[in-house]
Amino acid sequence: MSAATKGRAPAEVRARAARVVEQVAQGRSLAELLPQYREGLVPEDQSLLAELAQGTCRWIFRLRHLLRGLLQKPLKARDSVVESLLLVGLYQLAFTAIPPHAAVAETAEAARRSGRRWAVGVVNGVLRRFWREKEARMAAAMAEPQARFGQPRWFLKAVREAWAEEAEAIFEGLLERPPFTLRVALDRTTPEAEARRLARMGVASRPVSGVTSALRLDRALPVSRLPGFREGLVSVQDAGAQLAAGFLDPRPGMAVLDACAAPGGKTGHLLERCPDLDLVAVDRDAARLDRVRENLRRLRRRATLEVGDAASAAGRWAERRYHRILADVPCTATGVMRRHPDIRLLRRAEDVPALVDRQREILDRLWRLLRPGGKLLYATCSLLPAENELQIRGFLDRHPDARALPLASPLGRPTGHGLQLLPVTRDTDGFYYALLERTRP
Repeated sequence: MSAATKGRAPAEVRARAARVVEQVAQGRSLAELLPQYREGLVPEDQSLLAELAQGTCRWIFRLRHLLRGLLQKPLKARDSVVESLLLVGLYQLAFTAIPPHAAVAETAEAARRSGRRWAVGVVNGVLRRFWREKEARMAAAMAEPQARFGQPRWFLKAVREAWAEEAEAIFEGLLERPPFTLRVALDRTTPEAEARRLARMGVASRPVSGVTSALRLDRALPVSRLPGFREGLVSVQDAGAQLAAGFLDPRPGMAVLDACAAPGGKTGHLLERCPDLDLVAVDRDAARLDRVRENLRRLRRRATLEVGDAASAAGRWAERRYHRILADVPCTATGVMRRHPDIRLLRRAEDVPALVDRQREILDRLWRLLRPGGKLLYATCSLLPAENELQIRGFLDRHPDARALPLASPLGRPTGHGLQLLPVTRDTDGFYYALLERTRP
């Protein structure tokens, strides 16, 4: 990818954002794409690229609805980059404070640079027409559920079946920008001390009810500007994710397995809560395990790191028995869509059964590694009962030596065998937890 100079960055940023959106629609993730497409951009343009790509993905179903009504005829499949440019342009006009003339002109210039001269007139015409008719077209889009809530039909149906009373609040919550929450290392500092340091920078923060280590900031900051981040005093972690370490309740000297550890947020929190642990962190992706290593180095914590697949439970780490196991399993990630807006494009209904099967394999394999009297915390960032309550119900039916222990938090609601957090407030994303105790050998 050629580096962009500052002088040509406005159109270049739109072009890159469109390429990102185009490739997300083809199955690649924002986490994979954004680092590549940031190359050669100055920091402020890197931020604009992320805003345009993430925002377009967040509102993709409404933007597509709007675009269908504005085009005289559908674009051809080979012109997917032009469609993505139009979506990026509509996002700027519908959801940002970017001046309309700049949004239209720079997006049209990006179309010209794409080598499709005909696209310049299409982009100009569609975007100018939308701006003239914006109020009426946005109002009309609210009548179509996919457009209103920015979600695929399969997910709208699944959430309404699972959470009928809360469904609309969930959909609205998933369209919000994610909360920016810090985890404070309570063995080294206090939330009050960190809040004072933030206040001196002009950043307001507040505690989160029921999560003693959490501070929610009124605005996001680059980690390079966070006081205490480099020294390992604070980390960025959703308040709901911070519940895991307390639910697992490790004690000094215990053997603890973090079975799907990357990127290491919960690993670090376990060691902050109880530094004197014999903790083994496992992940099947060696590159992602390097992120765990980097996080632990910043936090000044130590653990044994092993490459391994929790679903097969093979290797040195699987030859031991543990007092505590954290199983933060692969899932649909439907509870964290506001943090990862591309999930609404990447995840499909047909993905769910395969994920449920893998979760079941991981649970059954890890259960063999738990000592009698030990506890396993099952965790997902999903809103779907098939991955959560129904998964645990099936596990308990298969394992008579297991019992579910009660969990409570003001952030969540009991589901029978676990606790579900819903993204209906600004305090947390959507998570599910179930705590299982092994009752006999």
